[in-house]
Amino acid sequence: MPISSNSRQNVPVAAIHFSTGLKNYAAVKIIPVFLPFLGCPGKCVYCAQDRQTGAGLVPGISSVLQTAKAALERQSAACELAFYGGTFTAMPQADIKACLDFLQLMRAGGKVSCARCSTRPDALAGPALADLRRYGLELVELGVQSFSDDALRLSRRGYSGKEALEGCRAVRSAGFRLGIQLLPGMPGCTPEVFLQDVEKALQEKPSCMRFYPCLVPDGTVLAQWYREDAYKPWSLEETVSALGRALMLAWQAGVPVIRLSVAPEPAFDSEILAGPRHPALGALAQAEALLLSAEKAVARLGRTPAALELPKCCQGFIFGDKGALRKRWQALGLPPQSITFTDREDALLC
Repeated sequence: MPISSNSRQNVPVAAIHFSTGLKNYAAVKIIPVFLPFLGCPGKCVYCAQDRQTGAGLVPGISSVLQTAKAALERQSAACELAFYGGTFTAMPQADIKACLDFLQLMRAGGKVSCARCSTRPDALAGPALADLRRYGLELVELGVQSFSDDALRLSRRGYSGKEALEGCRAVRSAGFRLGIQLLPGMPGCTPEVFLQDVEKALQEKPSCMRFYPCLVPDGTVLAQWYREDAYKPWSLEETVSALGRALMLAWQAGVPVIRLSVAPEPAFDSEILAGPRHPALGALAQAEALLLSAEKAVARLGRTPAALELPKCCQGFIFGDKGALRKRWQALGLPPQSITFTDREDALLC
């Protein structure tokens, strides 16, 4: 959502343009194939993928693919197939081939139009990317989590920030679109470190990003550290503030952020001990990002604004949870009566 200034009939105007990246990604329905832990070289301190995805322990590739096939057959239009969880490019070769053969079969039958997978930035050696390219995958999401050496070491990720950057560049050099996943609040990751991570990620020109604020699921090393007061999760307020700034940076760069929290999952939610879990966390972050963007536009305008026009999609979250941001909007000179909502995708501050 970059902010720019222009002139209309000699009246100073700041225009806030919303990125269409998120809208484009939502245009094709994604059918996920969850493969928790498969190919992972170890278990990170915060990881509870079996409960997070709701898939439990994977019963076998053939069973997982049969579930995906049934989901695809229920769709009226071609979908995107997404291999999530685990480390796709480090799975046993027989499992990778089974997934890619399934993709080829579903594409030939008109059930799948495109596909993506998620993997680690240090699991791209050898023919891994070439094989994915040969089978028609278009986007590779990397679970980078952070570019900070300290954060990666504390979370036992097994690679450095330099290797994470090299992984991002390898994906794009191989002709794929790049997705970058970050984990704000992981051990060693302060809000300042996270925003540095976002800036480094945006420099790699990703096609999309995901932010998964770190939570504390029971049964993990992180849960033990939390009980021992060796780890303190971010508060909800810290998380919303950091996500808002990060989202604003992504909007300015025109990069869609397609996730702002872990998706709801009863088996996972019931075991969370602590962390910034909120049913409307994404909306809270969007509200903060919108306000920060407007503050920058007002500063550029150099005077008290007369009115603000926003897209209708902002109407439900603009003032935050229970109107918490209303005073900050008024301090900008924009009480509710000065804000209108239109069908256009950009917003105008006059």
